[in-house]
Amino acid sequence: MISSKLTTKAQTTIPQAVRLALHLQPGDEIVYRIEQGRVVLTKAAPAADDPFATFSEWASDADARAYADL
Repeated sequence: MISSKLTTKAQTTIPQAVRLALHLQPGDEIVYRIEQGRVVLTKAAPAADDPFATFSEWASDADARAYADL
């Protein structure tokens, strides 16, 4: 079991074993999810900088080749 202490300012250090397991780096965001009285800590998915990333209809390899020179 891995543990850490809470400071008087409600802060804690994420133990090294957890940082390594989640591949956390300085600046990464983490997500807390409460499930049945437990908290699940995960690494947040990176924010999409590309506003068109959600349009998957133009995301095939053929599309990438067709529009590569634009």
